[in-house]
This record gives sequence, C-alpha cells and structure tokens, in this order.
Amino acid sequence: MPRFAANLSLLYNEHPFLDRFAAAAADGFQGVEYLFPYAFAAADLAQRLADHGLQQVLFNAPPGDWDAGERGIACLPGREAEFRAGFAQALDYAQALNCPRLHVMAGLAPAGVERTRLQATYEANLAWAAEQAATLGREVLIEPINPRDFPGYFLTHQAEAHRIAQAIGAPNLKVQFDLYHCQIVEGDVAMKIRQYLPTGRVGHFQLAGVPQRHEPDVGELNYPYLFNVIDEVAEACGWQGWIGCEYRPARGAVAGGTRDGLGWLRDTRRA
Repeated sequence: MPRFAANLSLLYNEHPFLDRFAAAAADGFQGVEYLFPYAFAAADLAQRLADHGLQQVLFNAPPGDWDAGERGIACLPGREAEFRAGFAQALDYAQALNCPRLHVMAGLAPAGVERTRLQATYEANLAWAAEQAATLGREVLIEPINPRDFPGYFLTHQAEAHRIAQAIGAPNLKVQFDLYHCQIVEGDVAMKIRQYLPTGRVGHFQLAGVPQRHEPDVGELNYPYLFNVIDEVAEACGWQGWIGCEYRPARGAVAGGTRDGLGWLRDTRRA
C-alpha cells in the first residue's frame, strides 16, 4: 500500500493550522505536507512533528507574492536574486524540519516574454537550486500544473518536466507527479505512471478527485486501480516515496469534515 501524507493546507481546515498536525496523526497519517511553512517558526513546526510522530515529507519554496496571484518565480527573468534568497530560506526550514523534498514552483508565464527566455531562466534557477540542495541531501521537485486551476502556468505536461529534469542531469532534481493535474491536462494516467516511475525521476505523487478536487473516491479517476499500479511498479523499481493527499474535503471547513471523508483511506488500508 502506498504511504499517504496529509496536506495540511487543505485538510483539517476546521482547525487552526498548528492544530492540524494532531488531527492528522489521530487519523493515522504518518507524514504531512503543506504549501508553505514561513508564517511559523521552524522550531514550532518541528515540535508539532515530534509531538505527534509525524514526518515532514514536502513543502514549497517561496512562490513570490502568493496573495497577489504569483505562483512561483523560477521562470521569471529579473527575479533570480529573489529566487535564490527564497530558496535559501526554504533550505533552512528543510534542515530544521528534516524535510527531504522542496517543490519549486515555476510561475505564470508573463505576456510578451519569449518562452525560450523563460525556459533558460527556469533551467538555470533549477540547476542552481539542485546544486545547493544536494549539499544538504535534499531533493528539488518540479510539478506540471493544469492551466484550468492556474491559467498561464509555465509547466503543464509530464513529458516536459521529465525532459527538463533529464537535461539538467542533477540526480536530486525530480518530478512531482500530481495525478489530479495529469488527468486534467493529459489523461492516460496509469500508463504515465508505468512510463515515468521506473526512470527514478518521480520524487513524489499527489492526488485529488477529478474534476472538483475533493476526496479521491469522488470523480472520474479510479484511484484503487491507480494505487495498485503504483504498488506494482514501485515494488519492481524500488520506489519508496509518498502520495500527498492534496484535496479539498467535500464537506468543507466543518467539524469532522476531513475525517468523515476518509472512507477511501480506510478502505485502502484494509485492502
């Protein structure tokens, strides 16, 4: 059975953020992820992890001005110094939280800037970040994201993400394979798992139901089948990563809203 990590930015949102660690542990999660840690002291987050026996498996490097609509700056020319400062901050948090993976968001492609220039900026920033992360034993992840949720996002397809990772050639630069985004953009999800997981370039999976981004037992993807595919391929190639549960509980931010929707997880554990 895959290992599942609770995404605390979306799950248990009836609780204040620091109380979500306890809620996730109470439901049997052993790993957590979230978008950003920077609003909290690293020591406070590390204490929550230790108190509840949780592993931090992933978070994002600073994305620029998130509240203003920015979704990463790695592909944006002229923002290189800001990118480097933000990634250095992310590495400090990764060290304090013993987190092995950092997701670097590409950003929205600005109008009027040639894609070749954005591509060059993106790849140079990723190569630099991977080198910095390698000195601390951390992985850098890039994620194709669907343009319906993030219109104009620079990186949208699995093949392009894997081409970039392969071209840069850093062993610790990997792809964050979000099954939700892949289904919306490309489909053929099971075959892409079989294609890419054995390459060693998949660092992490995420899931959500399609199209509403609710629990994975609601929507058009057959997740029990996909979990079996991941198990089968992972056993054959030795992959031992996590699947992040990055979905919005259908019941919303109400008491028990996340827990009541975890029937899919209980069924998976019994399988």
